[in-house]
Amino acid sequence: MTQSRLPPLATIRVFEAAARHLSFTRAAAELGMTQAAVSYQIRVLEERVGQPLFLRRPRQVSLTPAGARLAPQLSEAFGRLGAAFDELSDDIAGTLLVNTVQTFASHWLASRIGHFQLSNPALAIRLESASELIDFRRHQADVAIRSGRGDWPGLISHRLFELTFTPMLSPALAETIGGLATPADILRLPIIDATDPWWRIWFSAAGLDPKLLDGRVASQMGAQAVEAQVAIAGTGVAMLTPEFHREELARGRLLQPFDIVGRSGGAYWLVYPEGRRNLPRIRRFRDWILAEAGRA
Repeated sequence: MTQSRLPPLATIRVFEAAARHLSFTRAAAELGMTQAAVSYQIRVLEERVGQPLFLRRPRQVSLTPAGARLAPQLSEAFGRLGAAFDELSDDIAGTLLVNTVQTFASHWLASRIGHFQLSNPALAIRLESASELIDFRRHQADVAIRSGRGDWPGLISHRLFELTFTPMLSPALAETIGGLATPADILRLPIIDATDPWWRIWFSAAGLDPKLLDGRVASQMGAQAVEAQVAIAGTGVAMLTPEFHREELARGRLLQPFDIVGRSGGAYWLVYPEGRRNLPRIRRFRDWILAEAGRA
């Protein structure tokens, strides 16, 4: 019988945690070990593979090229192991952590998620918003909602709807210039975040020279949800996604003066790691949100 080339599972588990945290101390805390024990297990693994996996520096460690190649594969493998054990139970229970951008959470998901909760009473839903892309290897989120082209390595992506945008403003602000008859009339009003690339895309779609935006005040609100509130307050024209603001348009709080929409080639996507695709709670949420997006 030939000896297995697989190192002891304990050393693999310690390496994965240390690589994910880039810290022996935090890995030790996660695994309930001492830092010395973590360091020992890493040395055992390095001796087994015949090369260093970490560069040790005062108060910090970093992965060697070999360690950087190994770490993501092991994280995915542990993710698959966890998913395999979760699949042993058909119960849809526990907590589903959904990471998404603020505007999607507040203007699309919040009004719908209650229906999912009613259909899955044993499953607790936790929403968190973030502007940056999360690393599933270092984050506890089950799924995320992202905007882009759906080509993130190692993730399964389901397209929800196309990302479009168009100027919106309060009816009161439009009345200050007697209404907007042509796209060029927007230049007679304050523009919220004229440095947003969406404005230049939309100007081109409307037949306007994007250079007309040069020199505009570069106010930035940080999120589309905030820009919408500024527009509703009547202090400027915002570039917004119609799908997120149907209620404000229906109630007359916002006005979409033109049917012209801009497109960046992106869309909103539901994403999750390949190793978690068979988790019951993720399957249930995936089927629900895709059906909701289809109806919308």
